[in-house]
Amino acid sequence: MSSASGLRVETDKETGVAVVTLDRPAKYNAIDLDTAAELTATWRQFRFDDSVRAIVVTGAGDKAFCTGIDRSVDVPQPSGPYSIDDPLIAIGPKANDLWKPVIAAVNGMACGGAFYLLGEAEFIVAAEHAEFFDPHTTYGMVSAYEAIYMAQRMPFGEVARMSLMGTAERISARRAYETGLVSELADSGQELEAALACARTIAGYPAEAVQGTVRALWATKEAARAQALAHAPHLITLGNLPPEQQAGLFGGRGGGYRVR
Repeated sequence: MSSASGLRVETDKETGVAVVTLDRPAKYNAIDLDTAAELTATWRQFRFDDSVRAIVVTGAGDKAFCTGIDRSVDVPQPSGPYSIDDPLIAIGPKANDLWKPVIAAVNGMACGGAFYLLGEAEFIVAAEHAEFFDPHTTYGMVSAYEAIYMAQRMPFGEVARMSLMGTAERISARRAYETGLVSELADSGQELEAALACARTIAGYPAEAVQGTVRALWATKEAARAQALAHAPHLITLGNLPPEQQAGLFGGRGGGYRVR
């Protein structure tokens, strides 16, 4: 199964493993509205496809796994301070009630809205050249959903540092592995095969037992996560700079990132 919208889906019926690829390498796999909608539809379709027992999500090319929402996308917002429309809120498997195991294979940059996907994967395999950062504060935006997702996977101080330092610092794959965000490091170009090896093993086990285990794992942090996410829209509404001021910050920033 494939799509022209920026998402490629391939399923191996023999092994029971599907690969979901963000396929916009020229845009560093940034997600536009069509791709966001297709991600949602794909996860929901997998709920009803018994031939798919494990999934790997990755990005095309070697520059980026995903760099969040495509900044050229115009997302109209409702008036008033009580709600926001977040086009990425339903791009993850758990947001779509999918309890089949999902493994992320990260190559290159993973930043901003990429954490909506990484935060809902069971675990992450990363290439040695991968790097993680959260640009929100640099550009006058609240890191709410992203910080909450990462706080489920990393020590509090590491999440706080990444969220607050913005574009001034990128976390290397090695550092991400040391802090528990990444479960396996692979040679560059081998991260997908490493993730697939795990997925094939898991897909070979009885599906009911695997999916029950996934559900049990997520139940351990469900209440705290749901409570934190309920605050996110209000924090974003209150803390984000107006779009025109954000645009000024984006236009005036150059490179000069630091890796630790």
